Amino acid sequence: MTDAGQRHRGQLWRIALCVSLLLSFGERISAQIRYSVPEEAKEGTIVGNIAKDFGLDVSTLVERRFRVVSGSKEALFEVNQNNGVLYVEKKIDREMLCNGNEACVINLKIAVENPLEIHYVAIEITDVNDHSPTFTDNENRLEIAENTQPGARFQLQTAHDPDLGTHGVRLYKLSQNEHFDLEIRDRGDDKLPFLILQKPLDRERKAEHTLILTATDGGSPPRSGNLNITISVLDINDNRPAFSQDVYSATLHENVDVGTTVIKVFATDLDEGPNGDVIYSFVSHLNSKVFDIFSLDSATGDILVKGGVDFEKNAVYKLDVQASDNGQPPTTSDCRVVIKIQDINDNQPDIEVTSLSNVVSEDSKPGTVISLISVTDADSGLNGKVKCKISENVPFELKPSIQDNMYSLVTKARLDRESQSHYDITITATDFGQPPLSAFKTLSFGISDVNDNSPEFPQNPFELYLVENNAAGASIFSVSAFDKDLNENAEIKYHILRGDGAQTDMASFLNINPDNGHIHALKSFDYETVKIFQFHVLATDSGTPPLTCNATVNVYILDQNDNPPVILSPVSSNGSAEGVEEIPRNVNAGHLVTKVRAYDADAGYNGWLLFSLHEVTDHTLFGLDRYTGQIRTLRVFTETDEAEHKLIIVVKDNGNVSLSATATVVIKVVEPKEAFAASDLTSVVKDEEDNVTFYLIITLGSVSVLFIISIVILIAMQCSKTTDYSSKYLQDTNYDGTLCHSIQYRSGDKRYMLVGPRMSIGSTIVPGSNGNTLVVPDRRSRASCENVHQSHLSNDGRPRTKAQMGILLVCLRFVALAPAFRRAGFCTNTLLYSRGSERRVRRWKYCQGFGS
Repeated sequence: MTDAGQRHRGQLWRIALCVSLLLSFGERISAQIRYSVPEEAKEGTIVGNIAKDFGLDVSTLVERRFRVVSGSKEALFEVNQNNGVLYVEKKIDREMLCNGNEACVINLKIAVENPLEIHYVAIEITDVNDHSPTFTDNENRLEIAENTQPGARFQLQTAHDPDLGTHGVRLYKLSQNEHFDLEIRDRGDDKLPFLILQKPLDRERKAEHTLILTATDGGSPPRSGNLNITISVLDINDNRPAFSQDVYSATLHENVDVGTTVIKVFATDLDEGPNGDVIYSFVSHLNSKVFDIFSLDSATGDILVKGGVDFEKNAVYKLDVQASDNGQPPTTSDCRVVIKIQDINDNQPDIEVTSLSNVVSEDSKPGTVISLISVTDADSGLNGKVKCKISENVPFELKPSIQDNMYSLVTKARLDRESQSHYDITITATDFGQPPLSAFKTLSFGISDVNDNSPEFPQNPFELYLVENNAAGASIFSVSAFDKDLNENAEIKYHILRGDGAQTDMASFLNINPDNGHIHALKSFDYETVKIFQFHVLATDSGTPPLTCNATVNVYILDQNDNPPVILSPVSSNGSAEGVEEIPRNVNAGHLVTKVRAYDADAGYNGWLLFSLHEVTDHTLFGLDRYTGQIRTLRVFTETDEAEHKLIIVVKDNGNVSLSATATVVIKVVEPKEAFAASDLTSVVKDEEDNVTFYLIITLGSVSVLFIISIVILIAMQCSKTTDYSSKYLQDTNYDGTLCHSIQYRSGDKRYMLVGPRMSIGSTIVPGSNGNTLVVPDRRSRASCENVHQSHLSNDGRPRTKAQMGILLVCLRFVALAPAFRRAGFCTNTLLYSRGSERRVRRWKYCQGFGS
């Protein structure tokens, strides 16, 4: 097997050993693993399988963004997201990377997301024998006096090999000759070659000697470098300078001022004159950087600071100083000066931030990682130890990692974008030096919105006052809601909540623009039909999931004067507002002739009626009360007064644009004897009533029993009901002493039946009142009332017989019992006979709606 194969097998064995040790002590080093790879490895060389060693699922590496987040300044290593393998990205030169340090370790941070995990990988770069030993100069010239005694030593240039350990310089070899031999001295870590004179020189025989010094390292195969040595034989100068000590040591603080004396070397020469004058100098094979930092006074031996001294660049300087006299030939001696640099706190901490995103979701849970923070300080000891903190009064905190100076910025409380949508967090890193130095870095990120706020209406409920007879399709109102969220989460759509589509559901007659909240009425509202209603508007945002809120809109319909007065009395048989009244001629002044009754469906001032005489035959004879419509005589009749008078009464409401109606009353003045004829008719009726008394007793008894049974059933029904009817049947308006009444009249081919109360002066109908509405349970009850209305007439329209009239008198009993029948919704009738020869019958109907 070749040497290269053995080395490769040894490296693989070391890698396996490191992995096994890391796995066996996994709990101790937490999420950290160590690999080793030789320098100069080819690009693509596999270092190790990170996914396997950390137990990561290879199939999720791409999705979890498996990557290297930090390491050396140059990306020397990379990971394969398909198989989790760590491989060499660029060719590695250990000597360039670690500047000759024995241990060369690169620390990598491997990150995976969802959830976020940070794994630490330490990669040791092992040395290979890729450099040959080299000398500073290709040739070393020496001058040796011919009288130099055997055993004299002359220091030669030291070979330098960037490789370490066994790959460094291991031995020196001198070419074959008869006068010189080679001696190796160990000074610390260095091996110094010395040329030893074995046999006296004879300038006359040979004035110059040429030798070759070969430096060989310990690699396999070994590498070597050569130095040509030329020795000139001089005449005698038999004493050489001697230093007071072989090795000088000094300690120097970094950043000292230029010109500061570091140390002084001293050498003496026993010779006299020029042969005893000592001159100091640095040996020529020193690193060229030393000549930029230090200088040597050739006369005094003082070593001075020439340039900037930086502990972070080099902590120890090893200088070789040579002392030479002025003899011919000159003699020399050498010593070593070791200068140790002491660190001071002259480097601020360096903050490195790896941000996962510059936007944080508003619904992030406490503990969510926002950024990874790494802090380094080039100083050493306490000067390089750093503590971190962030701004106060922010919902974030720093959590330290398992490695020193590694932190995670995480949320510590719930975020609210509506309270604060942007954060500028300042990270402060301070070392423990004296005085301490600090570094600052500001992280800026915004809070992304989530749909966590419902729409809000500026007020709830809304009050809408709408004048009746509005134009259908026109906008009547507008609602607007606001949402504290942003973008689509704040886009609001409006809807009207609709009921079951019943006639009483006014929302079915409304429409709303979903974008701007403008509400349109699809119909014209009538105050006399509905006075107040409410509907609900739903505001919904466009977030996911959407959030809603609703507002109630109370609509109050305002009355307009859109209904003219309707004459209820007098009404003729053909339906026109005409009536004939007969009064005796001997009535006194103030006698009530008749009363004009009218009704206006409007409310308030629009329904307040005033009566006036538009036309009258004799202004001195009759007067009209403008508020009650009562017609009374102003004086007694005389023989010269006409027997018939015509009065035209105008009824007006009090609306802004007054509406009116007219009624005609013809008053006939008759003699008193005609009034007695009406009395005779009454007595005849009374005689006929005696014949049916027995039937009436039976009828009244039956009615009384039915009445008691009805009352009991009604009470039981009322007790069993839980529904409040107060909202369905509201209180009636104020009356002037009359109950609800109905009047039938004709206009053209149409027949009307008007039902309503008589309002007192100054009374108004409040919104929600149904005092002008007759509540009829069903058509059969209405038909029953019609039958009672027509019961006093026969089929041919003539008055019925006495027996029939007796049956009608039963209805009079219902009049007396009317208060008890009100809650049962019954209709009662009275039969009244007016005075006059025409024996006309006036019908009045008293009705009380159920629950009024």
